[in-house]
Amino acid sequence: MGAAKKLAHILDTSVGYLLGENEQSDLFKDPLMLKRFQDIATLPEKDRDCLLTTVDHFIKSAKINMM
Repeated sequence: MGAAKKLAHILDTSVGYLLGENEQSDLFKDPLMLKRFQDIATLPEKDRDCLLTTVDHFIKSAKINMM
């Protein structure tokens, strides 16, 4: 599996999304954000899952606080 496919799988998205074929494509044009996603993709699965769960909880909390 190629790197783009692996990253898309990890992020539960499509390669097209990662390549900018939608409105939020600028996210992956930001070198710092892209580097973060690449670093996450290289973590062992257990560590990656833990980090993504933490991020998910943080996002959920932030969205609730924005209401």
